[in-house]
Amino acid sequence: MADGPAASTATADVSPHADFEQVGAVADAVLYEGYLLYPYRRSSAKNRVRWQFGVLFPRDWVEADGPVTPTVSGSADSWYQRTECLARIRRPDATVRVRLRYLQMQRKQVQESGPDGGHRDVPSLRIADGTVHLTFDEAVPREAEVTLRLDERAHHGTTVPVGAPGGTDVEPLPGDAGRVVRVREELRGSVTVTAERLAPDLVRLQVRTAHTGLAPAPRTARDEALRGAFIATHTLIGGDGVEFVSLIDPPAALHDQVRACRNEFTFPVLGGVSSLGGDPPTARVLLSAPIILPDHPQVAPESPGDLHDAAEIDEILTLRTMLLTDEEKREARATDPRAAAILDRVDTMPPEVFARLHGAVRSLTPSRPAAPPAEHPAAPPVERPAWWQEGGDDGPAPATDTVLVDGVPLGGGSRVRLRPRGRGADAQDMFLAGRTAEVAAVFHDVDGSVHLAVTLDDDPASELHTWYGRFHYFRPDELEPLEPTREPAPSDTPAAEA
Repeated sequence: MADGPAASTATADVSPHADFEQVGAVADAVLYEGYLLYPYRRSSAKNRVRWQFGVLFPRDWVEADGPVTPTVSGSADSWYQRTECLARIRRPDATVRVRLRYLQMQRKQVQESGPDGGHRDVPSLRIADGTVHLTFDEAVPREAEVTLRLDERAHHGTTVPVGAPGGTDVEPLPGDAGRVVRVREELRGSVTVTAERLAPDLVRLQVRTAHTGLAPAPRTARDEALRGAFIATHTLIGGDGVEFVSLIDPPAALHDQVRACRNEFTFPVLGGVSSLGGDPPTARVLLSAPIILPDHPQVAPESPGDLHDAAEIDEILTLRTMLLTDEEKREARATDPRAAAILDRVDTMPPEVFARLHGAVRSLTPSRPAAPPAEHPAAPPVERPAWWQEGGDDGPAPATDTVLVDGVPLGGGSRVRLRPRGRGADAQDMFLAGRTAEVAAVFHDVDGSVHLAVTLDDDPASELHTWYGRFHYFRPDELEPLEPTREPAPSDTPAAEA
């Protein structure tokens, strides 16, 4: 998932549904984050503990051992989510639309046919054509929407019930070998949307989602309690005649109002199309997710599809999936339809699509906005400088900076002997003790510490590592200069006495 800003243009009002579609790929990545991890098999240990983000259980079950501690985001289980953000009102008839998205757990139970015509639960079943069916927990995506007009009544808010019905689906298997029974428990919750007027053109918007269903017994295992939970819960917030302010990079005039916003178990970030007219930009849609994201998150355009692990590199995960054995692939396909879809995509991926996964270089310098139409007066171009460029200011310059070690200034090109400290050193660095190396750069960390990047003299791949920018890093006190201490220049020598 790329974290650069979305393509930025100033646009007229468009449907909030269209805005929601612009962040659809990212929202789907949030919905299925961690749903099923490589190697996508039921037997894999990492797939035995699932659904770690945005899980809302009944309050009594969550607080059986005491109240939960609110956090901004993360894997803490809760019974509610609270989102607060700032919205600028652009029209008197402005409205806000909130779309709640979540997963409802569905228990897939495989049953084998008995000689008496009955059925019994089994963990797996292989039928006559060789197809294997596995008992596993699936999930069904659900949505609900709430609309609030930002008039004088908005302060009282709007509360609507949300949820999904329970149900049972039965799928007979060929040859009367058995059947697959899918069972869903009813979900009950509520969404409350309120707006507090802070100024004639500014409101603090609050969206609160809560689980209101009946709680299981206090000691019920989490895997069992998940059957009645809202999973991967998150919200999209848009509207007509409103623009949202960044809570990560707010304008200076709104710092205090942003600091007063309370977000619990979720955090809103700007999404969709940004408007460069503001400083910083605003957006017409927010994504409030239970995982940490930057403003304007995007799925990398090179990615051919979701792998349910947004922190991974598509190329690595695709290669590893290709290398699964036939037996492993059969198990993955039998585990879940979404796993089967991933395998189908990987097995049939064209070479040109796979080649794009190797990576892309994205400039740190943003492009200029599109020229305004001729009928509008020309506005001065808005340029946002790159966050940092060596030589662009008086700050650090890793290629030319030096640091004094034992009276010798060490910088790019200096030769050193590695002396990693026994206490606090990286375990891998200890194997390099006594080796000689060349300094490539000097880096100053944000905490004030200094590290020197080096390449080993006897590493046959040192030139390749330098080209890629891969180095070993050591503190100055872990290096011994190989250059002699500078001899004083003749001008530094005191004049001989007559």
